[in-house]
Amino acid sequence: MNGTGRKVASDPQELAPLLVARANAGDVDGMVELYEASAALHIGDNNIARGTDQIRQFYARFLTTGVRFNVGEQRPAMVSGELALTSTRLPNGTITAEIARRQADGSWRWVIDQPAIAK
Repeated sequence: MNGTGRKVASDPQELAPLLVARANAGDVDGMVELYEASAALHIGDNNIARGTDQIRQFYARFLTTGVRFNVGEQRPAMVSGELALTSTRLPNGTITAEIARRQADGSWRWVIDQPAIAK
């Protein structure tokens, strides 16, 4: 748990399920906690939210649409030292790709998030 009482990802494979659970609970701050302070999130139309302030703004707007997140089929994380490549095939066929980094406390956070690399 972190200072807010939320579970941290002790394995990069935990990031996606935590994001889905927090999104469906409307917990924008919890979603943002899964990213490093300078993370980059592709938000469509060649736009990138950079840093947690922009990521928070994006998710806050996005969740007002009423969209529900689904876990999908995760591929095993590919870990090399302090970095991990995670990927999920969503129920609609979209494939995601993310890069996570192990933090000083041993938890994992995303550094780069590309929610739709292929369909």
